[in-house]
Amino acid sequence: MEADYAPVTWTDPHVTELEQEVAGVEAGLLDAEVDVATLRVELDNLAFAHHRRLGPLYERLDELDALYAEAVAAQSGKADDIRRALEARAAVDPMPDLDELMDAFGAEQEQTVAPPEERRVKPSEEARRLYRELARRAHPDLAQDDAEKERRGDFIARVNAAYAAGDIAGLMALDEEWASGAPGAAQPTGPDRAAFLRTRLALLTARQEQLAAERETLLASPMGQLLALAPDDPDGLLEYLAEQLLARIEEREGELARLVG
Repeated sequence: MEADYAPVTWTDPHVTELEQEVAGVEAGLLDAEVDVATLRVELDNLAFAHHRRLGPLYERLDELDALYAEAVAAQSGKADDIRRALEARAAVDPMPDLDELMDAFGAEQEQTVAPPEERRVKPSEEARRLYRELARRAHPDLAQDDAEKERRGDFIARVNAAYAAGDIAGLMALDEEWASGAPGAAQPTGPDRAAFLRTRLALLTARQEQLAAERETLLASPMGQLLALAPDDPDGLLEYLAEQLLARIEEREGELARLVG
């Protein structure tokens, strides 16, 4: 009785090695994409919160500085004190340009528009988990053809918006939407497989280098340096800075009261 032998499909070891290398680079690239996207969201949220929480306090300090300089100039009458008073007042009330005037006019016409909602700097752990999972499945860098890359790009833009807002319900809805969508285009096989993998490896490596450069740029920005002071609790850092500014305001108000009292 003759034994039955299943045919063995020969696999090019060079192609297998390339596939493993591409898979490893894809995994690392995805982590880098998520990390940079998260850093970008945190810096945008930090800038928003910084302006919203600390902006009025800095404005009050500038106003007190102008009032103090004006009081000193009124008492001394010296040219240098008058100049400093004028400079301090100009810093508080600069002459608006045409764009600022138009923005102010537009704001008057839109009194019914609600102010932006307060949001925390760091997205929640659940939002981060959902975002990472969606990026793992839908990121455009994982696509091969232009049509699929565009489709993924449009989708991931909506994911980024929901993630920036900390919208967990929106992320869950997008997760369901992607799961029910059409699959992407198949990768080439056969003799063209090795060439495809080499090209893909080069593209993925170049993208990794771009992400590394972008991350360094973000970290070197003013908001990046501020975040580095308290990466685990940036909201707490803002509250601490607000307390410091309030103390300075109180001190400056006392100085002004003594000067004009």
